Amino acid sequence: MWYVPRMPLPRILLVTPPLTQLNTPYPATAHLTGFLRARGYETAQADLGLAMVLRLFSREGLAQAFTRIKQTEQPWRGEIQQILALEPAYLETIEPVIAFLQGKDPMLAAHLARPGFLPEGPRFAADRRPGQGPCSVSPSDAARHRATLYIEDLTDLLHSTVAPHFYLNRYAEQIMQATSSFDRIEEALAQPLSLTDELLIETLWPSLHRSRPDVVGLTVPFPGNLFGALRIAQAIKSRHPRIAIVLGGGYVNTELRRLQDPRLFQYVDYVTLDDGERPFLCLLEHMADERPEALLRRTFLRRDGRVVFRDGSSEPDIPMHELGTPTYEGLPLTNYLSILDSLNPMHRLWSEGHWNKLTVAHGCYWKQCTFCDVGLNYIARYEMTPTDVLLRQITALIDETGQRGFHFVDEAAPPAALKALALRLLETQTTISWWGNIRCEEAFSPDLARLVAASGCIAVTAGLEAASDRLLERMKKGITVDQTARVAAAFRQAGILVHAYLMYGCPGETIADTVDSLERVRQLFAHHLLQSAFWHKFTATAHSPIGLNPAAEGLTILGPPFEGFAENDLRHADPAATCPPWLGEGLRAALLNYMEQAGFDIPAPRWFSHSVKPPRVARTWLTRALAASSPPALTAERRCVWIGSRPVVAAKGRSRTRLILPTRTDDFTISLTSSRAEWLLHVLHESTPSPRRSNHDYPRLADIRKHFPAAGARGFDRFSRSVAWHTLRQAGLLLV
Repeated sequence: MWYVPRMPLPRILLVTPPLTQLNTPYPATAHLTGFLRARGYETAQADLGLAMVLRLFSREGLAQAFTRIKQTEQPWRGEIQQILALEPAYLETIEPVIAFLQGKDPMLAAHLARPGFLPEGPRFAADRRPGQGPCSVSPSDAARHRATLYIEDLTDLLHSTVAPHFYLNRYAEQIMQATSSFDRIEEALAQPLSLTDELLIETLWPSLHRSRPDVVGLTVPFPGNLFGALRIAQAIKSRHPRIAIVLGGGYVNTELRRLQDPRLFQYVDYVTLDDGERPFLCLLEHMADERPEALLRRTFLRRDGRVVFRDGSSEPDIPMHELGTPTYEGLPLTNYLSILDSLNPMHRLWSEGHWNKLTVAHGCYWKQCTFCDVGLNYIARYEMTPTDVLLRQITALIDETGQRGFHFVDEAAPPAALKALALRLLETQTTISWWGNIRCEEAFSPDLARLVAASGCIAVTAGLEAASDRLLERMKKGITVDQTARVAAAFRQAGILVHAYLMYGCPGETIADTVDSLERVRQLFAHHLLQSAFWHKFTATAHSPIGLNPAAEGLTILGPPFEGFAENDLRHADPAATCPPWLGEGLRAALLNYMEQAGFDIPAPRWFSHSVKPPRVARTWLTRALAASSPPALTAERRCVWIGSRPVVAAKGRSRTRLILPTRTDDFTISLTSSRAEWLLHVLHESTPSPRRSNHDYPRLADIRKHFPAAGARGFDRFSRSVAWHTLRQAGLLLV
């Protein structure tokens, strides 16, 4: 029998094109790299957006930029001329500033924090924060903020002159404003390389040389990544046409679902939709002649000059427990830039420091909101990551990166999953700092908020969308504004920061609705229940219930007509809504002040450039909403969890015992009859998270009621109204 050797497995390079965050890697390549390596594939990864920025913001790169600017025939004036005059100062300071933002030279903080060292351009002059609020400014923060303004000045200069595609967190996004047709993108790709294009391609070749890939995967999470991805693909095809190029990512999954234009395939060979693991595996098997083309998974390709879609594979998507552990190996974590464009303690989480990225649950467990892509895979396929799998991933990433910060990048992390994770972290004494996205469910009780805070939760982000019950009901959000306020209060009491995503111009929304929403948001900020928020204009999208059936919302879709390429944002007319441009300007101005703890005494109408009526919301709305909340019911299914330290018997007499209940910040004291003290010590011991305990063997409230000394359940009910019980709860006895 002849032995037929198996073809060697293809080598893979996964690339993040410019530009996403500069402080931490976008998670797509790390997750796919971990998965493919676990399947035996030699896989490398590169963040060419970061590499391009670092090459640009070096003495050599900046000198090249200044030379090009001066060589143009444009007679530069004003702010550009001002920065050009300071060229020697910028060349002298650029590398120290970058090293400081990378955390490699922290001792420069005092130097950078004071005026006189950094050249100060227009961004410094415009940096007039409306209020200092609670954001105390350390020398390190002041230095990082000033260094960020310095980088933003240079970015503005380059964008206005020789690098029109360049922004700090996106690339050539202006080209993506009308992409129902591929025409505009093709025209841009036919233009000569800009300075940043050249630097991008220069960073590509070393990555290709090191990894020698047979396949390059390009992730395009946002519109501002597509042009950079295609520039990379264009360069690869020019030199290495045999390398197969695969395009995927969030932008592709939402906007290229009806792809028909074959011109895209001059640059890439395959386009995959939705979760990338299964389509990638199928493609790799196809390239190894082990799978026919017809059995690919959710993949576009070009055949005979036209686009075809192959989805014949019967294999399911990879379940969460089989995805393996993400890895950042190959990405230079120490080279990322921790910029500080805002001193707001919540807002800065997006741009400061490295965050390991994981997912508690795939998809959304609610999936009813009419504005959301509830039918697409990334929302529709809901599956929780098993808690022990998540803990193994956390431990592995701590070991690999040395970093204990985690951002859970869920659509909406389920309360039950976060409870299970928090308990497991406490049981295993795993110390991390984490944040993630949630829905403002009433399940997030004060006790659950305290539990997740004890496990390391520092912040949550949540979609409030519209601070109007009428609009929330219409969009099937499944929450109320009062409920959101109470959830935010629970997190606030637990010391957890809260960010709200907001929309204006929703179907049926009037100016009066918007002004009412602003007043409610003002009260939430004024009472410190929100620390940060972002207000964006509602857009109907092609794959949401609104986009699929606009008539049900009273909308008329005006376009754009689909011309073979992208399809997502839709222009619409809404006779029942009013949304002039000045509305968004006023909302943004108000939020900027609120996030700096300023402007609370300014009436809502004064934020707008046009006359509007005062809000119909009482200025006591929030106080009343919080007062209406009822204490958590002592329901039998609740379980007791003790997050305090081991109790100490301070004094024991014949009839009474005094107990000290230590916490990490305070000591609480209660005095009980000796029998009740023994009962309580047993309850607290059984309620303390420990490695031997699972998430399901904490004492049930029904059981501790039944075993209450002497009086049983009735006696416990009386005890639950006592000062001792209140003190016990305050000290850390949670019912979850």
